[in-house]
Amino acid sequence: MNSEKKRQPKVIVFSTPTCPHCRHAKQYLRTRGIHFTDVDVSRDAHAARDMERMSGQQGVPVIRIDSHTVVGFDRPKIDRLLDLK
Repeated sequence: MNSEKKRQPKVIVFSTPTCPHCRHAKQYLRTRGIHFTDVDVSRDAHAARDMERMSGQQGVPVIRIDSHTVVGFDRPKIDRLLDLK
């Protein structure tokens, strides 16, 4: 039996403080025990440009899971990329 802990992917949430979908996405990740970096694109113009280049749009949230980009709070896609049941 393999008792090694599974590697958690790198998760970045591009969000703004006023976005309700961003708050729901971050709360969902917290309840699932997923560690993430929260990037406030309303305060970081460089991060906002990176997010737009990565996702092709300016809306938030945009969630980066390793090399995958999730636009919006797409719970089924997030669960699949994080291998959550």
